Amino acid sequence: MDSDILGTLAVREKGFSITPTAPKPRQVLALLVVQADQMVPVGMLSEELWGATPPRSARPTLQTYILQLRELITAALERDAADARTAKDVLLTVPGGYLLKSGGGGCDVREFERLAGLGYRAMDAADFPEAARQLRAALALWSGPPLADVQAGMHLATQVKRLEESRLCALDQRIEADLRLGRHRELLAELTVLVSRYPTHESLCGQYMLALYRSGRRGEALDAYQRLRATLVRSLGLEPSAALSKLQRSILMARPDGSPAPAPASGSGSGSAGPGSTGSGPAGTGRLAPVG
Repeated sequence: MDSDILGTLAVREKGFSITPTAPKPRQVLALLVVQADQMVPVGMLSEELWGATPPRSARPTLQTYILQLRELITAALERDAADARTAKDVLLTVPGGYLLKSGGGGCDVREFERLAGLGYRAMDAADFPEAARQLRAALALWSGPPLADVQAGMHLATQVKRLEESRLCALDQRIEADLRLGRHRELLAELTVLVSRYPTHESLCGQYMLALYRSGRRGEALDAYQRLRATLVRSLGLEPSAALSKLQRSILMARPDGSPAPAPASGSGSGSAGPGSTGSGPAGTGRLAPVG
């Protein structure tokens, strides 16, 4: 079984779609795919579909959705006469719930995590060309928000948030690799969109400031810092991190010839690992590179 969830939901058995068109069965299949090869309790499926107050008919209705999914699986399996499996061998009823067997098929989430892992290891080894290549390949697997065409209840919403956070971390690291390779001008358009989309994301703002500064746009880099600071103070009551403030001071102290002044001594505080590299941690907590 092959499954894609980094965008619209697409699930295939033997190359044939088993993705239902009706919203509720799609929701059930999405949760089973996200938890493939694991038992999904009936209670979790019920909460996903109806929240904390399921109707009295919840269990038989869920059984109807499972039956509809098995009918689609049966239609796909029948296309291969050599395959002796039945739909109940693929979508199992187990004590307390259901289990969808992937059979080792392809999964875009697993491939994303594999490629992103290769990129992170290349970053750790300071192999920035390889890091940029692997992380770009990982991000290319995304065609839109995860499960974009599925109504998400409480459990799928958590999975969607987790996946979006993983994508943002990979994007942050890919941009850092590109900055290390001197691609600051090529990054400006992308970073302009990203800082607008994530107005409190400090690591992206720092990368944007750095790209602007290296492109000879020092005033705009300082403006970007002030916009972020105003947003953080207004919406969260927080000042920018010590690392981002350090980057701002470094840009302020740049000499007229454009070369940076000596960086101030490393400060303490969350995310202030010193001006050695850009965001390498979770969103908004990354370190920031020197301006030179």
